Amino acid sequence: MKSEKFDFYDPTSLKSYNLNDKIQYQLKLLGSLDAFTRRHSENVASITCRLCEYLHLSKNFTIYCTICAYIHDIGKIFIPPEILQKPSKLTDEEYEIMKTHTTIGYEMCMKDPKLKPYAAGTLYHHEGLDGSGYPNGVVGKDIPYEAQIIRVADEFEAITAKRQYKTHVGIVETLNILIEHSKPSKKIGEAKLFSPETMVGKVDKNIVKALIKVIIDDTEYEISARIEYLNYLKEEIKRLKEALNYYNKMVKASNPKKADYFRQGAKYMLHQNEDIDKIPETLEELKNAYKVKKAHIEKLYDEVKQIKKLRV
Repeated sequence: MKSEKFDFYDPTSLKSYNLNDKIQYQLKLLGSLDAFTRRHSENVASITCRLCEYLHLSKNFTIYCTICAYIHDIGKIFIPPEILQKPSKLTDEEYEIMKTHTTIGYEMCMKDPKLKPYAAGTLYHHEGLDGSGYPNGVVGKDIPYEAQIIRVADEFEAITAKRQYKTHVGIVETLNILIEHSKPSKKIGEAKLFSPETMVGKVDKNIVKALIKVIIDDTEYEISARIEYLNYLKEEIKRLKEALNYYNKMVKASNPKKADYFRQGAKYMLHQNEDIDKIPETLEELKNAYKVKKAHIEKLYDEVKQIKKLRV
């Protein structure tokens, strides 16, 4: 299918492409119960949209797939809050209850004409190509493509995000997990038990490849934006250094007239909301900020290098 650029979160898109009042109501209700899930759903939709773009899917399918992703966890509305918002790891029994959000969400969508077209995402987004997923353990092509895409976006966002009960995991580590999940884990089909084409992993490797491209582009864009801000800080430091020069001369001035002259020079170098007596303090803050931002950029450069070495 032909690739078409599509920004799901553009105001025109949100108005025009089926995010009707009913869906907005459901999502607001979901958010009111669990802020983590609401934010997660929005992030998964955003990643899904990008994946569709990098997979060269049509605009209409991208819109459809993104909306499916936006409501993929809608069934969590009916998961008990003590389980959904539990700050520690779920027990086996609690996890079984959590898993029912897929079938609950599917039933909700099938009962509502406005949500029915997007039901596949709610039911299948935890299924694995190798049959290892839930709720039905279906395999391969029996899993709708939109759900296969959402699974990758969902897994990436869930692992990298800070949740109630676990710490943040780095992007490179997360991508390595998904790469492992894309590797063949077992053979499907009794008749073709020894056929290489029946070997599959939990997720589609082409979708994982697309995710890696998305992450590389996003990281390089972030580097570019941060460099621009770093250059801004550099100019600000230069300005404050000149102001500090006047400030030091003002402090050392031998008479009030000279002190006032240097005070005016320092004041001229400041922005309206800056305090002349805090010039040294402000300059140090800027210098520290510059060091922190520069270190972060270097870390991002290293991260991109690591990601580009990954092989699916």
